Amino acid sequence: MLKLNCPRKPILQLIFRPSKNRRTRPVANRGELSYFWQSTVNPETPAPRPSHVLTVYRWPLVVVIVALIALFAFLAFLWVTKRTYDETLARGGQAGKYAVQKAESIAEKFMGGNITKTFVAAIPEITSTGAGNLELATSDQTETFRAEDEKSIFWEKLYLGKTVSEIRVPVTYRYHLRLSDPWQLDVVGQTCIVFAPRIRASLPPAIHTDRMEKNSEAGWGRFNAREQMTDLEKSITPTLSQYAGDERHTALAREPCRKTVAEFVKTWLLKEDHWRTDRFRTIKVIFADETNAVPEHVLPTIQLK
Repeated sequence: MLKLNCPRKPILQLIFRPSKNRRTRPVANRGELSYFWQSTVNPETPAPRPSHVLTVYRWPLVVVIVALIALFAFLAFLWVTKRTYDETLARGGQAGKYAVQKAESIAEKFMGGNITKTFVAAIPEITSTGAGNLELATSDQTETFRAEDEKSIFWEKLYLGKTVSEIRVPVTYRYHLRLSDPWQLDVVGQTCIVFAPRIRASLPPAIHTDRMEKNSEAGWGRFNAREQMTDLEKSITPTLSQYAGDERHTALAREPCRKTVAEFVKTWLLKEDHWRTDRFRTIKVIFADETNAVPEHVLPTIQLK
């Protein structure tokens, strides 16, 4: 083995000669040949980068600025409107009041949480009946509509049950006569006999849907309760129109109608100064459909006391 007689440390110092501008120190690691020098000079700290706050937050700042401008413009508008209102009221006008109401409306739209209510009304079609009507009487009744439907299958061997729907609704029937229909007035002593036109029903009757009561029951094998109720509701108006004109309902209103006609004629007699003890004291009313009525046997409708 070849041995080196030269000293080791000076050779290593020549190879790893430290710079004049830095300090070094040897570090031993597993033997003398493992010397190396570690720099103790602090590395230069990089210059800090400039912070661009406006660049990072430019859009939020734009939004805030625009919102503030809008708010200030809105407040300025309210201030100008209020000032205009005060000046106009001082002159006795109403334009300022309208301007403030308009401003309040705009302010409500600017704020959140408003409740919106909408009502859409169709323009009605109005046609003339060709003659005036004299309203005579009304009749309030509660009508009941009922529908039943049974079902069986397999040659009536399997019963599926019954569907029953019922509607109870208050109705106001109204009655009138046409002033253009023929009238006749006869005089017998101090009695004025009025032959009035026939009583007519005012159609359609008034249906009070706010007090309507509905009820449906379906059998175990039936599922048509909703359809049955819908059909029953559709039949209410035409059915009530037929009820209004039948004899049973008209008879209930006949006597109140007779008294209304008598009061109508009495008003005319008073206007003409004929309703007094020495002229007319009794009024009898006979309707055109009362063909069997005998005037002498008809009781007085109203009588002067």
